[in-house]
Order: sequence, then C-alpha cells, then structure tokens
Amino acid sequence: MSDVRKPSVLFVCLHNAGRSQMAAAFLTHFADDHIEVRSAGSAPADTVNPAVVEAMAEAGIDIAAETPKVLTTEAVQTSDVVITMGCGDACPVFPGKIYLDWKLDDPAGQGVAAVRPIRDDIRARVQNLINELTPGTTA
Repeated sequence: MSDVRKPSVLFVCLHNAGRSQMAAAFLTHFADDHIEVRSAGSAPADTVNPAVVEAMAEAGIDIAAETPKVLTTEAVQTSDVVITMGCGDACPVFPGKIYLDWKLDDPAGQGVAAVRPIRDDIRARVQNLINELTPGTTA
C-alpha cells in the first residue's frame, strides 16, 4: 500500500471570475479526486462571470454556486503547481513549486460565444496537466 500524497494545483487569475474558475472546475471534474484543486484571484470580483457559468453549463459542469476567492500566501504555499492566467506579478513565488503561465484571452465583458473557445482551450490544457501530474490516469 503506497502513501503517495496527491498533487495540488492552484489556478490564479486577476478576478477569479472566469479563466481560473473554468480551469478549477475542469480539473475537479476530470481528475476524479486524484488532484487537490484551488482557485483564487489577486483582485477577486464579486461574482463569477455569467457568460462563463453558461459556457461551463454547456460543457455539463455547473459552477453557478462558485464564488471568487482572494489569493493568499497560504494557498500558494500549500500548492505544488501554481498556474497563473493574467495576474501579473501579484502571485508570490516560493522555491520548490512549479509555476506555469497560461496565456489565455480574458472572458471579462465577453458573451458566451467568445467564452466558448477560451473554455475549450482551458479544457485541453487541463487534460494535458492531468496526464502530466498523474501518469496512468485518463482525463
């Protein structure tokens, strides 16, 4: 019996209302409890972008009850992988963490038609991330 700790991933964007919410939802959905998932924003919005909620519902994932969360030092410290999406230099850096920056269009102020390609790009990136973090599982 192995005592392998599951990896943890933190998705960070400016408002935690779009990209990071979609990424966290896809990772939670596809990772099947093999990865601990967090998301946060350096300047969180009051609510998740309604077009993002609609686009995710089209993909079969309900994020209507999610709320933007503030980025904390603790969230970064307790994550193995930190994936930023347009939050600039607001994310603290600690040794031993994997930092990735995903260049993605910002869905803020966009309708659902503009959000769909961003959603699909995030889905593909998340599936690749799962394959990298948990070899042998399928996303």
